Amino acid sequence: MMTDDPEVKEKGRTPLEDIETTEDVRIAADPLERVIGQDEAVRLARIAASQRRHLLLVGPPGTGKSMIAQALALHLARPTEEIRVVHNPENPERPMVELKNDSEVEKELESRGFAEGEFIDPKEAPVNVAERLGYRCSSCGAYSPPRESFCPNCSRAKLAQIRSTANNPFGDILGGLMEVTMGQMAGRERVTTTRKRFGKEEVVVFERAGDMIGVLDQAALEKRREFEKESPRKVIVPLRRNPFVLATGASETELLGDVRHDPYGGHPQLGTQPYDRVIAGAIHSAHQGVLFVDELPHLGHMQRFILTAMQEKRFPISGRNPQSAGASVRVDSVPCDFIFVGACNIQDLQHILSPLRSRINGGGYEVLVETVMPDTPENRSKLIQFVAQEIVMDGKVPHATKDAVHLIVEEARKRAKVVDNRDKSLTLRLRELGGLIRAAGDLATGEKARYIEADHIRSAMRTARPVEDQIKERYGSYMGGMSKDISTSEKESSPYHYWNYHVHDDRRGYG
Repeated sequence: MMTDDPEVKEKGRTPLEDIETTEDVRIAADPLERVIGQDEAVRLARIAASQRRHLLLVGPPGTGKSMIAQALALHLARPTEEIRVVHNPENPERPMVELKNDSEVEKELESRGFAEGEFIDPKEAPVNVAERLGYRCSSCGAYSPPRESFCPNCSRAKLAQIRSTANNPFGDILGGLMEVTMGQMAGRERVTTTRKRFGKEEVVVFERAGDMIGVLDQAALEKRREFEKESPRKVIVPLRRNPFVLATGASETELLGDVRHDPYGGHPQLGTQPYDRVIAGAIHSAHQGVLFVDELPHLGHMQRFILTAMQEKRFPISGRNPQSAGASVRVDSVPCDFIFVGACNIQDLQHILSPLRSRINGGGYEVLVETVMPDTPENRSKLIQFVAQEIVMDGKVPHATKDAVHLIVEEARKRAKVVDNRDKSLTLRLRELGGLIRAAGDLATGEKARYIEADHIRSAMRTARPVEDQIKERYGSYMGGMSKDISTSEKESSPYHYWNYHVHDDRRGYG
């Protein structure tokens, strides 16, 4: 039966009555349109993307908070700046920051590509060059990668410079030893020679480039010299990057960046220079993108660093281990202009620092996400879209039939009533519902069924249950399960154990 609901059809959604399987369901191209039932949060996310505002999403797990944050990031323009740290010859422990816009980066890549010269097959190079670079065996003429010291064809060292040992009384010993040694040292990284081109002699450099040989003519060499004159630098936040950064807060290094330890303390000859040991943090990688922190209160004291970064839009990178050689290194004014999206549960709201909340309110929005939506034709079509999305994103389970989707919709009604005590509603605690879909899909896959059928959904409802429900079914109650799960030794030895307190008090004489 075809639906006549104009609101459903106007928005391009697929009513349940119009499908045979979830293959017939249209999945929205806009990632924000794939968020189900969070209309207010989606509206504010669109504003946040266009106006660069912050968001705090509050609500129970599985209601789409992470999905909203990721979808918001996809609505942002591509990053236009690359962040680098540059060697400071006057004070190496204070590397400088260098920002390059996208046009500058593209020009530089083009120039560097020109400075790399051309690449040729080793067989196209002059024989003596191929041998000196370690590509050609001087004994049999076979070609092989330079990482192989011995020729795979004749098993001799590729460079057999020690040809004659006849006049040496230890020639039979030294000859073999030197052959092995030279085999291990075979090949050079670069060979400089000359060639005639267009009737003119020019210097040309051949250098190793993996399985190929790089050829640098006079123009490429001059371009490379220009680059070598520049101060050494390191890209810490590349131009081509993911605009969505998930910060776990596992450590200050992960969130704020660090300077790697060097046992040689940045010694000019032995160690690694400070600029090359700088590591960007999540707040820097999120520059011009979205920094998402799930379970925000778990950051603890590190929330104040987020606050500072939001205010200043810059945050220094310094060595965070006082015992490390990187402790004395600091890079100031590293850009971190991001949109902050935090998420937490209602019970954890009190653990968010007040100044951080104030900063979000002053430059963004706080949203209490929905846990149910009204049971209307339009919302049922949204739920059908969710089922199709879960199946497509999983990629390992088949599509579902109309009857199977009917059962999922009915389960959504039931959960809205049981969990949130809402009649005529559909649950938006979709993570658990997605688990039910995947469990049913696994059953269908195991049976090699073409589609997820209604029976697969019913079976999944029986098997994909929380373990607390399984305990109650088997033992009558959660506490009853606990009493059955303890060992005999615990029952016998500890008068303080729950079992002895509440069950065997009469036997122990404590009652």
